[in-house]
Amino acid sequence: MLEPALLPTPLTDCPDEVLARAGVVLRLKRDDLAHPLVPGNKWRKLAPNLAAAAERGDSRLLTFGGAYSTHLRAVAVAAGALGLESVGLVRGEELALAPRNWSLRAAEEAGMELVFLSRAEYRETAGRCATDPAAAAGLRGRWGPCLVLPEGGSNALAARGAAAIAAELTDLGERDVVCCPVGTGGTLAGIAAGLPPGARALGVAVLRGGEGYLEAEVTRLHREAYGREFAGWRIDHDHHGGGYGRVPAALEEFAAAFGRRHGIALERRYVAKLLAALYDLTAAGAFPPGTRLTAVVTGLPDPVDGR
Repeated sequence: MLEPALLPTPLTDCPDEVLARAGVVLRLKRDDLAHPLVPGNKWRKLAPNLAAAAERGDSRLLTFGGAYSTHLRAVAVAAGALGLESVGLVRGEELALAPRNWSLRAAEEAGMELVFLSRAEYRETAGRCATDPAAAAGLRGRWGPCLVLPEGGSNALAARGAAAIAAELTDLGERDVVCCPVGTGGTLAGIAAGLPPGARALGVAVLRGGEGYLEAEVTRLHREAYGREFAGWRIDHDHHGGGYGRVPAALEEFAAAFGRRHGIALERRYVAKLLAALYDLTAAGAFPPGTRLTAVVTGLPDPVDGR
């Protein structure tokens, strides 16, 4: 049985002298504390999809992810807790014969069957399944009745689930910017759709070269989930740290210093990039004095010992 999430997640003030000098206030939406096994935006996006799978009578979940995919682990744990089977199509056929890293090992231990694809095959299959129902039907033909979730779990149901993040922020107004990291666009799409008039959303891309593509994905999710487009959001593409999964030394130093100042350990590939971007943008004058930034902490840091 899957324990319920602890919602609404806490909202924590994060006073900081660097931001205060620019007249900017920071607070953290601690979605990393939503669930002990399916934390952060993974719960937000998975919960409505799990409900849909139960309603359809699906006995299996199939999805996509890379070598350190939090999404794969979350799907594996959630499926196992609900008595469902799970299949993960993993980017990188070279990983099949390599020793499992801690992330893939956790997914397998939760009961997920891992299938390793070449990068080209993965890109084609995951890309087609995100937008083409026939491609998803083809996977069901191979794996049997199953709910096919796109990479990162970002579909229309996921966007609607992520909209609850904004709904839990009941005091938003014209001075507010709600901020989140962007991998596939589902969380940003939901937040932007759930904002009240005047408030804005900012996404920080964690992958390199996503200009235009990620904006199109957010717009597509809005249309599919709500039948309309939303304004008041944008994506910053200048703080990806060199590409998806990369954590340069400067980012590591920032995350460690933030942890010392505020007592919060940061997940590096998403959350640290988000917060580093907010500090850089504040220093560059991107936010007028009086701005209040709400940063959504979307996940937990990796285990220190790799276990």
